[in-house]
Amino acid sequence: MTPRIITLLTDFGFRDAFVGIMKGVILNINPAATPVDLSHNVPPQDILAGALILRSVIPFFPPGTIHVAVVDPGVGSGRRAILLETQHAFLIGPDNGLLSLAAPAAAVVRIIHLSNEEYFLSPRSHTFHGRDVFAPVAAHLSLGVPPEQFGPVATTMERISLPPVKWQANSLAGSVIYIDHFGNLITNITEADLRPFSREHLLVSIGSIVQTHGVVASYAAVEVGAPAALINSWGMLEIAVRNGSAAQCFGVLPGQPVHLTPI
Repeated sequence: MTPRIITLLTDFGFRDAFVGIMKGVILNINPAATPVDLSHNVPPQDILAGALILRSVIPFFPPGTIHVAVVDPGVGSGRRAILLETQHAFLIGPDNGLLSLAAPAAAVVRIIHLSNEEYFLSPRSHTFHGRDVFAPVAAHLSLGVPPEQFGPVATTMERISLPPVKWQANSLAGSVIYIDHFGNLITNITEADLRPFSREHLLVSIGSIVQTHGVVASYAAVEVGAPAALINSWGMLEIAVRNGSAAQCFGVLPGQPVHLTPI
């Protein structure tokens, strides 16, 4: 069955018409396509944030869904445009690492360098490849155009990785990698990283700014206004403030170190 769901993930916001224009391009080529907004509030130029969000959504869409992601500070430069065919989906976007967390090497069937201008809009802007390259390629793909028609097969792609967690004696050091809409502080520490610890006897701290005792099951496990550490829906350790914003309360930004220490 030809995929008709086309998801869109960008840092464009909704103040301007960029997102709407991309949908217009898609529907002009394939009126039967189904565009789905994932998010358009990725922090501007934040490739890692976009990659994390994209990775989180892939398992929840039908096989063969086309995902278009555009967080592209290198637009108009020599960076490639690519189409990834994986075991579960198609991913289209700039080759800057944005697609890589959602497409681990073992899942990639092939990488296509998007270079066949027959499937681009013309003239092509140097600043809006979402409109002129990625959206039209996605729409043509949704009509059944084979991936190999869009360009040659490539053997490599740009990849990004999360900063590693580090063991320090009997403690674990990680960092904040993303702050969500609620101001929750999402770290690079996974649920698997917590296995050596007793969750009830664990100090989770961000310097001297935030300290929580134990990892709880839900936000409701603490009083309103109190900080809490928990495993979120991404399977990552998160530090939140119940009914509040941890980022605002504590002035924490991505990159801030996080430490786990048994108590």
